[in-house]
Amino acid sequence: MTGRWLNVALAVYVGLIFTFIFAPIIFSLIFSFNSQRFPTIPLGEFSTEWYVKIFNDPDVWTAVRNSLIVSSSTAVLATLLGFCTAYTDFRYNFRFKGPYLALILLPPTIPLIIMALAMLAWLSRIGMSGQLWSIILAHSVMTAPFAMAIIRLRLHQMDPDLEAAAWNLGGNEWQAMRHVIVPFCTPAIVSALCLTAAVSFDEFAVAWFVSGLNKTVPIVILEIVQGNIDPTVNAIGTFVFLTSMTLVILAQLLFISRQIKSHS
Repeated sequence: MTGRWLNVALAVYVGLIFTFIFAPIIFSLIFSFNSQRFPTIPLGEFSTEWYVKIFNDPDVWTAVRNSLIVSSSTAVLATLLGFCTAYTDFRYNFRFKGPYLALILLPPTIPLIIMALAMLAWLSRIGMSGQLWSIILAHSVMTAPFAMAIIRLRLHQMDPDLEAAAWNLGGNEWQAMRHVIVPFCTPAIVSALCLTAAVSFDEFAVAWFVSGLNKTVPIVILEIVQGNIDPTVNAIGTFVFLTSMTLVILAQLLFISRQIKSHS
C-alpha cells in the first residue's frame, strides 16, 4: 500500500509539473483563435483573424525566413562540431581530456545575457556583428554541446573494435569513418540536427544582441508585445511552439527507435 500511494503521489506531482509548464502555452493556443482583442474569459467567437494578419505581414515573413536560415545553418555547423568533439573523445586518450570536455560543455552553463554580451564584443571586434552569420556563429557555440552529448552517447554504445576491424580489412581512416562510424551515428546525428535547430529557432537573448537589423521570430515577438497587447503574438507563439516541439519530438523518436532496434 505504501508503494502504491507513493506511485500515486509521484503521478500527481508529475501531472502538476506538466500542467504548470504547458498551461500558458495551451491558453496561448486557445486565445490565438479568439475573436476578442484582449484575452478574457468567456471567450469570443472562433476566428482566424490573427493568423491572417501575421500571414499578410511582410516583417513576420522576413523574420521567419531569417529564423529558418539561422536554425538550419546552426544545426549543420553545431552538429559537425559536436560530432568531431564526440569522436575525439571516443577515439583518443590524451592529457587534459577532462578539462577539454569541460570546456566544450561550458557554454550552456553561462547565463545567456553574459554570453550575448561576450559574443557582441567579440563579433564587433572582428567586424561581423549585425549579420545573420553573427547569429549562426553565436548559436553554434551555444548548441554544439547538445549535439556532442547526443552523438557521444551513441558512440559509447559502439564496440571500439569495429573501426579497428575496418582498418585490418584494408580500409583507411576516412573509409572507416564513412562506412562504419557515420552509419552507426546517423540516428544521433539526425537527432542532433533536429534538437540544435529547435534550440536556435527559439533563442532570443543572444540573437537580439548580435542580429542588428536581421530580426528573427523571437525578436519580432518582443517588438510586438512592447508597449501594447497584440493578440497576433499568440498566433506567432503557437507557430514557434509547434515548430520547436515537432523538431524535439522527431529527434527523440529517431534516437529512441534506433536504440530499441539495436537492443532487439
